Amino acid sequence: MNDLVALLPLLAILALFWFMVVRPQQRRQKEVVRLQESIQVGQRVMMSSGIFGTVVSLADDRARLEIAPGTQIDIARAAIAKVDEPLQQPGTDAHDDA
Repeated sequence: MNDLVALLPLLAILALFWFMVVRPQQRRQKEVVRLQESIQVGQRVMMSSGIFGTVVSLADDRARLEIAPGTQIDIARAAIAKVDEPLQQPGTDAHDDA
């Protein structure tokens, strides 16, 4: 019985570590994977290196970005860190206030 009581603080520390470190990291990783799977052609994205570009085409684990007019690069989909702006429908202007 005394051995079990002596282990309680250690178990409490492990549980606290799980809820404060491991669980939030797993949640962030799932969000990143969900983001990378939801990317569509035409979206403006930012790579983890800080380079911005527009998605031109997608393959299984790769994407082709246009980073400047006429300049395209192939990247790993995992290198996409965030979507800079939502996908725009053709013929709409994001800056119209009317």
